[in-house]
Amino acid sequence: MFAMIRQINRVTAAIIFLLLALIVNLSYLQVFKAGDLRNQAGNQRVTLTEYSRERGPILLASQSIAESTPTVDALKYLREYSDGSTYASITGFYSLVYGATGIEAEANNVLAGNDSRFFVDRLQQLFANREPKGGAIRLTINPDAQVAAMNALNGRTGAVVAIDPTTGAILALASSPSFDPNLLSSHDAGDIQAQYEKLNADSKQPLLNRPLAMTLPPGSTFKLITAAAALESGQYLAESELPGPSQINLPGTDVQLGNWNRRSCGPGDVTTLQSALEVSCNTAFAWLGMELGSDAISEQAKKFGFESEFEVPMTAAISRFPVDPNKPQTAMSAIGQFDVRATVLQMAMVAAGIANNGVVMNPYLVSQVLGPDLTVLQNTNPSAFGRAMSIENAKILRDMMVGVVKNGTASNARISGISVGGKTGTAENTPGEPAHAWFVGLAPSEQSKVAVAVVLQNGGGATEVSGNALAAPIAAAVMRAVLKQ
Repeated sequence: MFAMIRQINRVTAAIIFLLLALIVNLSYLQVFKAGDLRNQAGNQRVTLTEYSRERGPILLASQSIAESTPTVDALKYLREYSDGSTYASITGFYSLVYGATGIEAEANNVLAGNDSRFFVDRLQQLFANREPKGGAIRLTINPDAQVAAMNALNGRTGAVVAIDPTTGAILALASSPSFDPNLLSSHDAGDIQAQYEKLNADSKQPLLNRPLAMTLPPGSTFKLITAAAALESGQYLAESELPGPSQINLPGTDVQLGNWNRRSCGPGDVTTLQSALEVSCNTAFAWLGMELGSDAISEQAKKFGFESEFEVPMTAAISRFPVDPNKPQTAMSAIGQFDVRATVLQMAMVAAGIANNGVVMNPYLVSQVLGPDLTVLQNTNPSAFGRAMSIENAKILRDMMVGVVKNGTASNARISGISVGGKTGTAENTPGEPAHAWFVGLAPSEQSKVAVAVVLQNGGGATEVSGNALAAPIAAAVMRAVLKQ
């Protein structure tokens, strides 16, 4: 009898424990995990709910580049992109099958009308018997600059970022080759899947957001950071003399590092910091890197944003400077080779920091969050990432960059009547593959309105690769568009 009572008590206790566990689990899912589960890719219930209301537009200053239009389907609205391939790296896509990417994903709560700031608006819509609709996002993108970047890239594999140096507002974010997000936003699940698989299998990777997600060796554009470290050390001026022979031996190795033109950088194998930047002298900057030491260059790179994560609001890959390189590795790192890796966004931030009197601003893409009736709910306030250089040294380096365009390797970045500063780069790639062609620049040199970085990956398919021949004309086109030249 007592044994049976004990067994009943044990079963009762087990049932109570399981009920409590179930209650706890349900509470956890409904209270703490509800948001994550609701936003999980592939949650068809949420997707169908979102398609039942008008999704808010993605706007530039004077035009819409993504909006939802009514249909007669079970899905009441169709997402459409005007000039979709031009802005695909920014908008991303909103897909019935694959969810959302880009701004569509990052601002989904606003665009879908789920943002908590719309609570009062939803109540008003309910009482007025109006259909609920999403809010809008206004971007910082300058349409002239974006179109100029995409036209100049002309389908070649590469990327462009242009920034307002004084605010950090992104004026252009171009990725090539691109894709048409309309192909992924239809209501035909089978066709969407076929289009996505085709894009995903393309060896040119049109779905890759190159300005943000791709890191490459920046080559000689990194010499701007080495030059900044030299100026900030207090030991060097623009006129300081450096050794600039046609080649130098990297200590402890059999490697001879040479200049791109196989010539000395100055009479008697001597050059100045100014001239070394103008002619992109590898030997002078490799020597300078070893003199400064890896710690000084690494710290200078960090002040420009290396080793930091930036959300614009899409998360950019982290740019890297090698950890504890030895002397020959430091020499190669000082000219943007070895294990130095940077995004195009990061190199635009370097130019922007120099342009903005040494202060690097946090980059951002969203200027305003708007309600369903387009009233402004939030303005983005520019914020500083930090000071990378003193005002005095930033001006010196700007003037040196002007010399590169006027007298040196960046002649194709010139703009009539505008003082342009810049730096070219030709970054060595995997053996057997063409180099990457880079250019970073700013204009006008005083009170700059635009800083830009351009890369053509693997030379964009060109047989002969140089930053001046390939990347500088693209940058010039973008800068002209911003300055309306």
